[in-house]
Amino acid sequence: MDDSDSAAADTLAAGVFSEWLEEVRGAIAGDNESDVACGECTACCTSSQFVLVAPDETDALAHIPKALRFAAPRQPVGHVLMGYDEHGRCPMLVDNRCSIYEHRPRTCRTYDCRVFPAAGVEVDDETKALIAQRVRRWRFDYPTPDDRARHDAVKAAAVFVRAHCAELPEESLPANSTQLAVLATQIHDAFIERDAAAGKLVATDPAVETIAAVLTQRSAPASPNA
Repeated sequence: MDDSDSAAADTLAAGVFSEWLEEVRGAIAGDNESDVACGECTACCTSSQFVLVAPDETDALAHIPKALRFAAPRQPVGHVLMGYDEHGRCPMLVDNRCSIYEHRPRTCRTYDCRVFPAAGVEVDDETKALIAQRVRRWRFDYPTPDDRARHDAVKAAAVFVRAHCAELPEESLPANSTQLAVLATQIHDAFIERDAAAGKLVATDPAVETIAAVLTQRSAPASPNA
């Protein structure tokens, strides 16, 4: 087997891009869970990740010992974080399996490392080397031109936010590569439009003011009557 055959054998099918994008955006919005083909991979459970748990997640909280939880900084009262041990492993990981899988927090249910290759964002934390290895193996499928256009739009959104961070609302900016990748999936619509004449999606070049308004709207508190 030559190097190209070896590389191909080591890839992982990430799914049809537009279908994956719809699913992950639904997961972020709380409408569904992420369906990730994790297999035996526990990279996200062993990479020094804090797990946020909201106060309405009573089932998860009932299965996480109080000694493992602490108040989450910059979050509303009642939100807590679960940390990791000295080896960067989630304390709920027992014998390389999640001991509370059926009761795991929402953060775990919605986490999807495919957001990194989707946004063209590198995992930039050296403690997350295992996640970076997994990320490099994902390969999306593009059965239609729209699939490719949407992927290009997500990557364009990530590049745009990085390039214009000094001009965008500070409170809306991502604090790390994970947040940047997630944000890019959420705002990618601003970087494409439907060309009626051509019958396909085409790239757009939004103004900084347009994206600033999108970010401001996203971070604004929801109306009590909404």
